[in-house]
Amino acid sequence: MKKSRKSEVGLLLRPAGAESQKSESKKIEDIAKGIKLLILDVDGVLTDGAIILDNEGNEYKSFHVRDGHGIKMLIHAGIHVAIITGRHSKVVERRAHELGITEVFQKCHDKRIAYKKLIEQYSLKDSEVAYIGDDIVDAPIMVIAGLPVAVADATEDAKEYALLVTKSRGGRGAVREVTDFILKSKGIWQVMFDDYFKA
Repeated sequence: MKKSRKSEVGLLLRPAGAESQKSESKKIEDIAKGIKLLILDVDGVLTDGAIILDNEGNEYKSFHVRDGHGIKMLIHAGIHVAIITGRHSKVVERRAHELGITEVFQKCHDKRIAYKKLIEQYSLKDSEVAYIGDDIVDAPIMVIAGLPVAVADATEDAKEYALLVTKSRGGRGAVREVTDFILKSKGIWQVMFDDYFKA
């Protein structure tokens, strides 16, 4: 079963009438207010999807610093952040450790298993979970998560299941758009912003 059609984070949601757009925007902001857990895919979401391998078998990935800061802000605000990915990489473990992400599930062929563990661990409802994906393998979680998001360069299949679509591409600030959106919807972002100017 498909969820509502996509839109862009922070923008009006449907090319219908202005009143319809405002109503839909308010509805999604209300969903974001209740988010207690953000789950991230890695390749194509935290990274641009490129996988670089050298002749020694080492794997390299590139992460965006602003995405990382957004994740730290979310955690600081008391919102859980987890990673569920189909591949395994030591680089992911290192990046997660740097950001303070303690729940990392790798080599997940069925991401719903890890999703269910997280829901039970934190005693959450589906409506309290946001998920960012980029491909059809993410759709089974996007169908059930309260706030499913697709990055700008996600496959059309993934976008079909998203309530929001970021303006930025995966690995290029897409995650930061979502973390800011959640914090602003909760009324927390301005407080955290002001804290940077305190002595």
